[in-house]
Amino acid sequence: MNLQNPLIVQSDMSVLLETMGPLYEEVRDFLSQFAELRKSPEYLHTYALTPLSLWNAASAGLKVAEIVEGLEKYSKYDVPPNVITEVRELMRRFGTIKLVKNLDTGDEILVSKDVNAISEIMASPHVRAFVENEISANEIKLKPGTRGRVKQVLIKLGYPVEDLAGYVEGDKLEVELREQTIGGRGFGLREYQRDASEIFYAGGSTAGGSGVLVLPCGAGKTVIGMACMTQVRQHTLILTTNLTALRQWRREILDKTSLREEEIGEYSGEIKDVKPVTLTTYQILTYKRRKNDAFLHMDLFQKYNWGLIIYDEVHLLPAPVFRAASEIQARRRLGLTATLVREDGKEDEVFSLIGPKKYDKPWKELERQGWIAKALCMEIRVPMKEELRHEYAVAELRNKYRISMENPNKIPVVTRLLEKHKEDQVLIIGQYLDQLEQVRAKTGAPIITGETPNDEREVLYAAFKKGEIKVLIVSKVANFAVDLPDASVAIQISGTYRSRQEETQRLGRVLRPKSGDNNAFFYSVVTRDTKDQECAKNRSLFLTEQGYRYRITILNEENFDKADFSFEEAEEAVFEPGGAAEEEIVEEEEAAI
Repeated sequence: MNLQNPLIVQSDMSVLLETMGPLYEEVRDFLSQFAELRKSPEYLHTYALTPLSLWNAASAGLKVAEIVEGLEKYSKYDVPPNVITEVRELMRRFGTIKLVKNLDTGDEILVSKDVNAISEIMASPHVRAFVENEISANEIKLKPGTRGRVKQVLIKLGYPVEDLAGYVEGDKLEVELREQTIGGRGFGLREYQRDASEIFYAGGSTAGGSGVLVLPCGAGKTVIGMACMTQVRQHTLILTTNLTALRQWRREILDKTSLREEEIGEYSGEIKDVKPVTLTTYQILTYKRRKNDAFLHMDLFQKYNWGLIIYDEVHLLPAPVFRAASEIQARRRLGLTATLVREDGKEDEVFSLIGPKKYDKPWKELERQGWIAKALCMEIRVPMKEELRHEYAVAELRNKYRISMENPNKIPVVTRLLEKHKEDQVLIIGQYLDQLEQVRAKTGAPIITGETPNDEREVLYAAFKKGEIKVLIVSKVANFAVDLPDASVAIQISGTYRSRQEETQRLGRVLRPKSGDNNAFFYSVVTRDTKDQECAKNRSLFLTEQGYRYRITILNEENFDKADFSFEEAEEAVFEPGGAAEEEIVEEEEAAI
């Protein structure tokens, strides 16, 4: 027992972490390897040891002994014996069932040293549907083409499969990383970028070749993707979130690899050009003319001999792409993301079909090393005028969100923040187009929405990068994969309800390293005591887990025109999503929305 330690490990697999002691950051980084943050009030954070968090830890090479040793080292009290047993048993399950290939026959076989595990999974009718025959008490031969689907079923049964069945070889691709970019700048992989790509490839063995690399926005995930391409050296299909991201990938590949224009194809709504490296979007792959029609372009996965498929922003994979991924398990698969959080709870689908988490770099570590900017986060809570407050009080649930998020009192706050940061490059980000148009009318800044043609977007992005435009208003279209390295301030005036991934991506717009003090500022303007404020609590959760502290500025009638939004004078944030009761509220909200 050591009462100076910051951890309390509880028998229900929850872990409490005190935030005020000198060991807080060290222990937070330790927990982030194998636990999920659930609540983050200012003094005591709550983590959960979940099957998926422990399986991801096991797949990334973390050992049971390291977890147990750390828990015992940092805990105030004795670690409950059942927690140690449960951690050991859950982590042992990763790899209890392995998927291998018979090199002579090509058969895919589930194997296990634990005959009871084989008996247990064979008792499931969902597994038996994919079984050709039982070879022995330790081996099951699968029906052809069921590799992905059986992994989906087995993880639901508590058996995450270690897939060692290997890969087919794609068409060869000669590609190298440049030592100098086309623009004449020196170029080389950072140490963590090299580590991530090597861990993914694993020397070409069956232990590598499929998995997810988790790094913060601005850390160079595109560069890591290109590094993986140079190791696999086979034809590559790259899936991106939108046309802007697609063309950014193209520019980066041309700038930093030996590939030529004629070797890179674009498969989009505008162009259908398949080349050794082909870039496409999730939207075009999931396009169909009518609801009940087949997907017109999904055969892009199977029609060509890809050796590597890269899923950019893998946490956004739409369901049809998941289904396609289940059919192409023999291709190497790389997922890139800043967060594995999915609001639909399908993280286990990413684990099964793209691969487990192979690499996860703490945001604050990269910040300390200067690879990403130091972010200062503030939530500004604004009041609602009395006449609007009454309208909000009697509104249906769906309208409560919109009324509170479109609060007109947010706009003068935005103009004052722009005055404070008049020398900086500022992004104003929102959910509702009417609200964004009001901001444009007030500030005169240009706006990019889903209706803005791609050519016009590119012109505005380029002008912003050059500093010709100091303020740019953007809707959700800029949440993902928009490279605006000089943006140092983001002002969020409305968001997608409780989306943790969106908050993460929006902060990511300003995290690229800056000259000088390397600071970036993230402001979230929310309406006090409303659904808007409730949603903001949940949106901030992932960033809190990464070590970001939100400061709180509360505006009222007395200080509305006087607050200077100083980080020194703001209060510490209190973010505490609830438990079961909140889950019921979330379900109600989703139904309403």
